[in-house]
Amino acid sequence: MYTDGARAYQDLEGFDHESINHSVAEYVRDQAPTNGIEFFWATLMRAHDGTFHKMSPKHLQRYVSEIAGKYNIQDSGTLGQIWDIVVRLVGRNLLYRDLIAENGFSSGSGAERLHGTQ
Repeated sequence: MYTDGARAYQDLEGFDHESINHSVAEYVRDQAPTNGIEFFWATLMRAHDGTFHKMSPKHLQRYVSEIAGKYNIQDSGTLGQIWDIVVRLVGRNLLYRDLIAENGFSSGSGAERLHGTQ
């Protein structure tokens, strides 16, 4: 796993870990750049600030999947992107009961505290 030099990553266990030192102008090592993931996180944070405003832990994977999907089709051109999305939508639906189903994470709504399900 390659990360930047942030202290949060120093004690990762169970991973082969290398860090990229941006402070000495290092941005890639052994063809493993951190720029791609940094771009992804910046895009996710812009989506949080500009579109979603609040990302609950319960649905965080859905937000991340949406941004990852957009990232993965960015080179397809407008019509290609539309086609990729339409193809993936055919035959799929998200039922309300699946959307609100318990998954072990808080929705952040406060309803858990009111109903004692926290």
